[in-house]
Amino acid sequence: MRILVFGDVVGKPGRLALRERLPSLRVAHAADVVVNGENASGGIGLTVESMRELFACGVDILTSGNHIWKHREIYATLDREPRLLRPANYPDGSPGRGLCVHELSDGRRVAVLNLLGRTYMDALECPFRTADMLLASVPEDVTVRIVDFHAEATSEKKALGWHLDGRVSAVLGTHTHVQTADAMLLPGGTAYLTDLGMCGVEASVLGMDHKVIVDRFLTAMPQRFRPASGRGSLNGVFLEVDDATGQALRMECLREGCPTAVRAVWRGEAEMPAEMPAERPDDESGQRP
Repeated sequence: MRILVFGDVVGKPGRLALRERLPSLRVAHAADVVVNGENASGGIGLTVESMRELFACGVDILTSGNHIWKHREIYATLDREPRLLRPANYPDGSPGRGLCVHELSDGRRVAVLNLLGRTYMDALECPFRTADMLLASVPEDVTVRIVDFHAEATSEKKALGWHLDGRVSAVLGTHTHVQTADAMLLPGGTAYLTDLGMCGVEASVLGMDHKVIVDRFLTAMPQRFRPASGRGSLNGVFLEVDDATGQALRMECLREGCPTAVRAVWRGEAEMPAEMPAERPDDESGQRP
């Protein structure tokens, strides 16, 4: 099985980057697609309209994280749409689900599990024990299993990778928006990467307008965060997984349309992306939860 997995989509530039590049990438890699969409609407949260846009451009499964609760309109959709996940270790009674067993067009099935870290994050159920419990419920013939671990701490992500080694095909981190350089195949056959990176404007601070973020650091005053304007890029991985065993055979990191992939920004040689209208979150305080 061949799978493309992309990190957090940040605002309109991230959605446009997927719309422009994903169809050709999907064909070129003959792959199915998993994307984290928790920041796709205005840089914080996910609306129903943005969800439909992402599915329409070729995404098979959408995962999320701690910002999925931003727009209340998505709550009912979380219950109705099995291809949209929220972290599985939220308490019982939370809308939606954190595990999906998805049937592909050729009849094969893939399991996708979404978890939230606890270090520097919300105090939720243990993601390690939640993973153990839910993986035990996955049918044995569904050997391809992908985990999106939405977490802050590198150590927690690494630990989950080792904890699940040999039981899942991949443990891929999201949330911190910067692709890490530690892609590896663990001894048990699990592909691991601490963070996939983001789909959004690279000339930014984690996809947000750098001027606003710099001002926040300089003044310590509340600011209305907004996604950066400009041309978006894609960060993620391409996986090849053995259907029979569920073990990862190959993992290739992807950075599509990133200025630094072509020219060295630190030399001042990179062309700045063309401006486009900024999309603002509708949060009155402008603060991330």
